[in-house]
Amino acid sequence: MSPWLVDVLIVGGVALFWLFLIWLGLRGWRKRGRAQADQLGELPVVPDELGEVLDGPDTGLYVGSTLAPTWATRVAVKDFGDRALVHYSRYAEGILLDRTGASPIWIPTEAITAVRTESGLAGKVMSRDGLLAIRWRLPSGVEVDSGIRGDDKSVYPAWTTAYADITERTRTELDAADAVGTETKRKKA
Repeated sequence: MSPWLVDVLIVGGVALFWLFLIWLGLRGWRKRGRAQADQLGELPVVPDELGEVLDGPDTGLYVGSTLAPTWATRVAVKDFGDRALVHYSRYAEGILLDRTGASPIWIPTEAITAVRTESGLAGKVMSRDGLLAIRWRLPSGVEVDSGIRGDDKSVYPAWTTAYADITERTRTELDAADAVGTETKRKKA
């Protein structure tokens, strides 16, 4: 067998193996999406009338959403977990994440449980406070964290301040639940 034929067979074999790995990854992503679809339920629909813009629109990259409280369990339902350029705006009734090339995400105000800055989400790790993370409860009751890497991080304080009361209330509830859990463990020991 000639040396060039061996080279062609090796390159062809590597290419086929690479395509097989890509196929396996896509298959796993779709399987995760089907498994999460029932758990997450339907997403809120963007209302016809949004009202007056209170903050924004600011621009950035929607890095994805994860199941709260873990920052690594990425949501794979439809295009909800897809990264995309985003214009995000705050209204009295909620937050609109208007994504380029993907469907918009509407986060109703009553569903928001915290707005804070983070250093990572959905496999995207960056500098301290480099990400705006919005924790919210879906109509199904499942909580998710949606992350935005803003182009201008100087707008983050306006966003976190606007939801400071909600974030503090959630933090207090979590601390109280942790204290009860710790006390229960001590009594069992």
